[in-house]
Parts: sequence; structure tokens; C-alpha cells
Amino acid sequence: MNEIVLVTGGTGFVARWCIASLLERGYRVRTTVRDLGKAETVRRSIATVSDATGHLSFVKADLMSDDGWAAAMNGCTYALHVASPLGVAAGSSRDAYVRPARDGTLRVLSAAVDAGVRRVVMTSAAAATRPPLASGLLSDETRWADPDDPQFDNYRVSKILAERAAWTFMKGKATEFSTVLPGAVFGPVLSSENLGSVKIIGDLVAGRPRFLPRLGFWVVDVRDLADLHVTAMTAPQAAGERFIAAGDFQWMEDIAATLRSGLGPNGSKVPTRRLPTALVRLLAPLSADLKPLAPLLGRKFALTSEKARRMLGFAPRPVSATVLDCAQSLIKMRA
Repeated sequence: MNEIVLVTGGTGFVARWCIASLLERGYRVRTTVRDLGKAETVRRSIATVSDATGHLSFVKADLMSDDGWAAAMNGCTYALHVASPLGVAAGSSRDAYVRPARDGTLRVLSAAVDAGVRRVVMTSAAAATRPPLASGLLSDETRWADPDDPQFDNYRVSKILAERAAWTFMKGKATEFSTVLPGAVFGPVLSSENLGSVKIIGDLVAGRPRFLPRLGFWVVDVRDLADLHVTAMTAPQAAGERFIAAGDFQWMEDIAATLRSGLGPNGSKVPTRRLPTALVRLLAPLSADLKPLAPLLGRKFALTSEKARRMLGFAPRPVSATVLDCAQSLIKMRA
């Protein structure tokens, strides 16, 4: 197969698995990195799950700069825009998150359109479909979250506004466009950097926090997420569509119980006791980690991935397998 796929942000957790999924299907893959000095480290990590890294190449490009994007897109049939801006300090203003996410996305899409790329698939977030928490409404692909809703932190606001800007920009363009909106992404890691939500699993294995807040997540395995990106890239029916990628909902105490029962001695530090929600709400304003999660305490909001299952054959694996594979890969990496 001579078709080239560009994957943005090759050092990222999701991007590495997207690259591996593409290589295993016979595509030639080009990926962007901000520092070419990291290219061989990325190649070696992907080689642990794919024998086809000879078909992987690298180009330098940064979401915050126009440089490199025309060359990155040149000759590509498809593009997966997975990258998110890095380096935004905790506590930064809303604009500090929104501008790089939105402007970087528009930079990628503009280059793709100019290069005549057939289809771009963008990674958004399931939060971009979330209604007000007390509404009782279902999160599905027909819904757009309100970026001014106080439930959202600056990072999630940036994802909402970046996807909105992308759909507006791509309207009427010859290049086809689709978005994939994942829940909390867990699963085996190929690198110790850019782990995102995987840090939740790593902390639990290490015994943090000592007491579990009543927080829950719609979980998706990174391998299933990568495969869904590739399916959305080529399936004719996926053009012009949004797809939520999520498996089952899990409370943190459910995840902790899976880890303790499935990891043997390696799960001995996993906490078991729940912290009262009233106390967490009291402490949340004092914690940089808890503050953005405070609106979600004790809430299981309704969400569906039925569209991805029906249209693209999305079949997420059991959450227990995802959580244990994630933890075991972290333990192995730290050994």
C-alpha cells in the first residue's frame, strides 16, 4: 500500500497507537514531532507492537507555528489530527488553552485542504457533547456542549471550541472531515511521556489518593480508540460525522477494586476507602487536581456510543481488561 497517512503529535499516547494501527494495516505513516531528536525514541516504542516501523517517517512541525505543515501534508491521502498543544501551565487563563488548541487545529486543516488530503479525522473529546449536568439529557453526537457552562475547566473548553472552529472551517471544503470524541482514555502505554488520563491509573497503583473521591468516567481503551480513528478515516459513511468513543462507565472505586483483585502483590497499595463527597467539595478549591473535577463529584451523566457501534462496528473491550493492561504496562515500564 502506497497511501501515506499523516498523524499529528507522534509523541502522544493516542497518536502512537494510531500510528501502530495504521502500520499494521499496511499504510505508510508520517508523523509530526516538535523535536526530531525524539523520532527514534518514538520509533522504538512503536516497534514493541508493530514490525512495520520501516514505513514510519517523521517531520518537524509545531501547532503553534505555520512552519512545516505544508511539507507534512504533501502527498498524504489521509490525516489524523490527534495532537493537542503542550506546555500550558496549570492555572493559566482560558485563552491560554483555547488559542493554541483552536489555532493549531485550523493550521492543520488549512494545510490538509491545500494539499488535497482526502479526509481528516480529528480527535476531540466526549465532553464536547455534554449537556448541563442537572439537565438529565443524553450526551450524543447531536449535542454541543456550552463552553461557558461552569462544569468545564479550561482544557475541556479548548477542546469544545477547537472542534467547533474545525467544523466551521471545513464546511464546503473538498477535503472530507470527521471527529472522534473519546471518554477517559486508558490502556497499555508505549512511553512514559504525555500520558494524560493514564496518570489516574498510575496514581492508584502507587496508593494515591489515600481515599477515593466519588468520581466516575466513561472509559475507552486506547487500542479501540486508535482502531476507530482508522475506521473513521476510510469508511464512506463516516464523512461529515462525529463519533463518541466510550465503553462502560466506572467509578474510581470500581477501577480500584479491579486493580486490587487483578494485580496481585502489585495492587497492594491501591486505596479502598471512599472520601465523603461533602469533604471533597470542601477541599476541592484548595487542590489544583480536584478543583476542575468538583462539578462531576457523585454524578454519572448519560452518554451513548451507539452511533459508532452501529455505523463503524465499534466494539470496545471490557473495562477490566483495559484497566489491568494499563496498570501492568506502567508497572513494567517503571521496573
